Amino acid sequence: MVILLTFSSVCAANRLSGGADQHPPAILDVVIVRPPYREISAMALLLAVFLTACHKEEQAVEGVAKKAESAEHQAQATATERDQERAELDLIPLPTKSLYIDIHDPSAWENPFLAVGPDVITMRILMADVNPTPAGEGNLLRPVAARRQELQLRPTDLNKAIAAIPAGAWPYGRVIAVAESPAAAAKDRPKVRRNVEAAIQQLNDLGVVVEEWPAR
Repeated sequence: MVILLTFSSVCAANRLSGGADQHPPAILDVVIVRPPYREISAMALLLAVFLTACHKEEQAVEGVAKKAESAEHQAQATATERDQERAELDLIPLPTKSLYIDIHDPSAWENPFLAVGPDVITMRILMADVNPTPAGEGNLLRPVAARRQELQLRPTDLNKAIAAIPAGAWPYGRVIAVAESPAAAAKDRPKVRRNVEAAIQQLNDLGVVVEEWPAR
């Protein structure tokens, strides 16, 4: 609060007489000037709101930037991992179609085989026979079933699993048979089909040839 005091002029007669009976100023005017508190408070509130909004916007921009940076790093890591997996699979020769063109029974297929379900993928592989001689192959001492292995995979783990298949399990070359799981319920067929298409895309990205059963 600002207080202004103004005094009126001493009357001319008193100034001229210089007498002892001089009186104090005849008029004491007190003027009180009140600052605009409401306006100042409103401006302060608006400034606070503005600063808060700016801070939130900066935080939002920073959050988006961090997410974009994290996504970029993740994409780079995924690309590097996929390149490593593809490099390992490149050591497997390209497929020789004449070796499997007449095979239509899954039990007769010797390369890796994928049965795709709604939630998991069953990967069947036939390990190479450690005995290179044909004598006794398939009999009780050397059963084919003993070399057969089945693994339950999550779709996200397919790439790693394919890259880890031993070279001896690819007698036809770099080709995999893919089929919808016959055990899937009818209501799950649309999901199974989407999983099959996703698996085929993953295999193609790895440079693996796909034989889909039944042929489409």
